[in-house]
Amino acid sequence: MALNLIKLCVGCDSIEDLREWVAERSLRAIAAGQEPHSVHTTRMVPKRVEELLDGGSLYWVIKGQVQARQKILDVQTFTDGEGIGRCHLMLGPEVIETAVQPKRAFQGWRYYPDEDVPRDLDSFGAGIAELPADLRRELLELGLL
Repeated sequence: MALNLIKLCVGCDSIEDLREWVAERSLRAIAAGQEPHSVHTTRMVPKRVEELLDGGSLYWVIKGQVQARQKILDVQTFTDGEGIGRCHLMLGPEVIETAVQPKRAFQGWRYYPDEDVPRDLDSFGAGIAELPADLRRELLELGLL
């Protein structure tokens, strides 16, 4: 069973903001001759890397709600210029929308077990992603999705 991470998407007001950020970083990777990916740097290094790399994703909390995820491709540890251990979370280039799930603010990242994650939006059927976000949220709250 995959293990995931969850993190606040600080500075993003919407999934579109996140997609723009990811696209920019993916283009930089391609320009450097690398596979398209985005990188998120964090101070704390996950200890359960093997479980994360077994199909795990980083779930993003945007405006108090889990709304999207990116696949975790790799976890690379390094020491910065000040001698502090950090890691790069290498993330896939695709931002996958999920069903909206409320989440209170927290610091850093947390492990997010597979049984707690929201379903991908496309798993609800064709056309759901085209509905306005407010309508999708209301349908989910009513238990109609």
